[in-house]
Amino acid sequence: MADCRGKSSWPELLGARGQVAEETIERENPYVDAEIVLEGTDVTGDFLCTRVRVWVNQGGTVTRVPRIG
Repeated sequence: MADCRGKSSWPELLGARGQVAEETIERENPYVDAEIVLEGTDVTGDFLCTRVRVWVNQGGTVTRVPRIG
């Protein structure tokens, strides 16, 4: 992850609304695209410096610390 640019983790967004988290991440690090993912969804295991997954529950609340990957 040393080669990734900009902020890489957003612990302050744990418990926030998913949409707010997505907008905050993309504003604070213009090199990434944040994507909202519902808990339980299958995703690829590859690592990308340009991706931040925002894991949310059924109510749309962030359930994991968003981080580059």
